[in-house]
This record gives sequence, C-alpha cells and structure tokens, in this order.
Amino acid sequence: MSQDLHAQTLTQLAVGLERGDFSSVELTEALLDRVAAHDQSLNAFVTVTADAARAAAKRADAARAAGDIGVLNGLPLVHKDIFCTKSVLTTCGSRMLENFVSPYDATVVERLANAGAVVLGKTNMDEFAMGSSNETSYFGPVRNPWNPDCSPGGSSGGSAAAVAARLAPAATGTDTGGSIRQPAALTGTVGLKPTYGRVSRYGMIAFASSLDQAGVITRSSEDAALLLGVMAGFDERDSTSIDHPVPDYTAALSGSLKGLRVGVVRQHFDEGLDEQCAAAVRESLAVLESQGAILTDVDLPNLDLSVPTYYVVAPAECSSNLSRFDGVRYGHRAKDPDDLFDLYCRSRGEGFGAEVKRRIMTGTYVLSAGYYDAYYLKAQQVRQLIAEDFRTAFADVDVIAGPTSPTPAFKLGDKIDDPITMYLNDIYTIGANLAGLPGMSTPCGFVDGLPVGLHLVGPHWGEETILRCAHHYEQLSNWHQACPEDYE
Repeated sequence: MSQDLHAQTLTQLAVGLERGDFSSVELTEALLDRVAAHDQSLNAFVTVTADAARAAAKRADAARAAGDIGVLNGLPLVHKDIFCTKSVLTTCGSRMLENFVSPYDATVVERLANAGAVVLGKTNMDEFAMGSSNETSYFGPVRNPWNPDCSPGGSSGGSAAAVAARLAPAATGTDTGGSIRQPAALTGTVGLKPTYGRVSRYGMIAFASSLDQAGVITRSSEDAALLLGVMAGFDERDSTSIDHPVPDYTAALSGSLKGLRVGVVRQHFDEGLDEQCAAAVRESLAVLESQGAILTDVDLPNLDLSVPTYYVVAPAECSSNLSRFDGVRYGHRAKDPDDLFDLYCRSRGEGFGAEVKRRIMTGTYVLSAGYYDAYYLKAQQVRQLIAEDFRTAFADVDVIAGPTSPTPAFKLGDKIDDPITMYLNDIYTIGANLAGLPGMSTPCGFVDGLPVGLHLVGPHWGEETILRCAHHYEQLSNWHQACPEDYE
C-alpha cells in the first residue's frame, strides 16, 4: 500500500485518509523514506523535520478518530525555507541565517498547521530568494528531477524539485518576479502566485516588499485551490494584507470555459522564445479554444521594460530590507571585530553571497541622492505604465496567456556567470508581480525530455478564473501527471 502513496496528489490523499485506506502516520513515514532515499541526489531540502512530522501525523490521526477534522488533516507538505517556523531552522538559503532558529511561525505556516497539515521539512532556495536557478544557495544548487544536470529554476527550486520528484505532494513558495511559476514550469509542476495582498507576508523573510507574495507548488490546480483556500485571507499583522473576501476556490474549478476570453500576448511570441516551447503553448491554447474559450491577441507594449524596471525596484527594496542583517542582533557575526565598522563590513561580507551583494549594491546605488530620480523614480513610473498595460488588456479579456519561460530547464552553470541572461529568464513572469496580479503555470508539454509551462495571468482577485482555466486544461491533458523516470 505505502509503495504508491507518493504517486497520489494532495486531493487523492485526502480522499484516502477519509476512507481509512491508510493513516497519516503511514503516509508520513512513506514520504520520509523517499526523502531519505532521494534527497541526497537532489539537494531539495535544507532541513528534514522527521520527528516533528511523525508527532504531527499522530495528532492528525487522533483528531480524525475524534471527529475533529481540519481541511488538511494529516496531509504532508513542505515549506520553502523563507517562512519562519517556530523552533526550526529558517535559513533563507544564506550563510547569514545558517544557524537562525525562528521563535515564531509565519502566518502561512500557522494557517496550514491549524488546518492539520504535516510538515516534512524546509526546502532549499536561492539565497534570500535572489536567483532564477537555485544556484545562489549557500547550501548548494538543487538539481532538476527530470535531468540532474539541469536547474529546477528558482528561487523556489527546492520546493519544485521536491514536488516533482514525489518527495512531497505540495509545497509553499514565494514569488517576487516569477520564483514560483518559473520553477514550476521547469519541473513539470503547478505553481500559483496569488494577487499581491491575498496571502499574508507576516513571517516571510522579505526580499522586495512590494513584490513578494506567498503561493504554492503542487501537482494539480485542484491541489493549489485547496491550499490557497487555507492560506488566503486578511492578516492584521501584515500591513500589506488586503481585507478581501476569500471564495471557495475548489468549488470554482467546475465552471465552464465557454465564452472565456483568453488574451494571447503578441510580445510573448517574439524573438527569444524557443520554437518548440512556443509550439507546445500554442497547442495548449488550442485545447482551451476547443472548450469554448475565445482566443484573441493582446498587446503589452511595455513588456520589454519589465526586466530593467524590476531590477531597479527589487534591488532597491532588497537593499533596505537586508540592512537589518548587520551582525549585531542576530544572524552571522564576524569573529573578533576591530570596531563596529569592521563588525558590519565583515559580517555582511562573510554572510552574504555574490548575487545578494550585487543586488544590495545596485539597490543602494539607485536609491542614492544623485541617482534616485534618474533610476528608482523612473522605474516606479514605468511600473505604472506596465500595470496600465494589463488594465487595458483586461478590459477586453478575462485571462492573459502565454509561455512561462523562454526555454525549458537550462544546464546548471550555464547562466550563473551572466546575470543579465539569467535575469531575462523571468521576462514573461515579472509583469504580474509589478502589477500585483495573480499568475500561475501549469505543465503543457515537453521539449527534449524537459517540461514546458503554460502561463496564465488574471485580473486582481482573479485566482478563481485562472485556476478554473488550468483545471479544465489538465482534465484534457496528462502533462501534469508525468513523473521523472527515476522517481516513479
């Protein structure tokens, strides 16, 4: 029985637990065994919380026996190591927080725990969520289950690899410029970034506060809807949280696509997109059309400005947010400093990696008195133009669709020494973050044995629509069910 538990989705496991086919303890042990057997080759985990997971599974089984059943009772998942988890290491993939044990739970962690979820561990990530390949982690790169020589994407690469390799049925992630959706596309999983403010950022270590948003990586849109329903909602502890009604996302999946207006972005299919990726996306759009969706071309004329805009705004906010890591209060502290200045310099120099330093320096530069107007202020103005492009498009369509990534997974090491090329990997996803819109990626094919993702963006609070669209596509395809051969 336990041999095939890893092959089931979160929703299927929920049904099995309800029927009594297996217990949460049995399920948890089966997945912990898989983590022990496979993670050495993937490096998807920073911390495995085996004892805590077993204890939580026992509590879940006892609660079920007593009739006290939460929405996620006994269901295992993993957290990206950017979410504070009480009494557990929260490293953010950095030497700076290598030994930091959080004294409290992030709201996302708290809400999922209250619903009965069992946490298997914390997943590897690009340092402070800065990267697109999961190669900037202090704990080493994560490998793609489809090809260990390839990147799983970033920054939520550990979460994506764990779900793709069936080490966990679901994972949390964060998305600042595509860091849920891009790794989902490169690993053949489903990644959902909600509307900015939909999910609390409290206890989620900040990179760029006006862009960061928590979300999920799963194996189906149905699973993503289930988790989002638990995570979403106002949190008074988060000043960026928005008090907006939370619908029943699972119930919304069943609606028809007839008459749904799907906008296909012309600029997404320009030079730079791999031809085979383009063909796979076009085929997936034809499937939506066969279900009654109406395809129409739309323009996002300022799309080519999204990457340079992002790489002014995000580093500026990163420079501010990471100033707290100075060797004084917590985090890495240099040994035997000569004075306070030496403590600051060496603690930050030793604690941060190259990519984080690059972004701190960039952000400090664009915020400086002589360059604020020329760079940061201008970037904020362009950001508004990009948001206006989306508003104009959504006046005529319900969903915007295109590829998630320009190429399938690339080889580890191929782009790490060329930051600009690495940054361009997020060209299709960054716009949704700049505009605060919900977006998701669902598998839509393979190119040379590597997964490709279909990217869907909705208007503000449009999670129901993109989830329904993806769910219908998944019912007519089996790409999301594909499993890497070594992890079947």
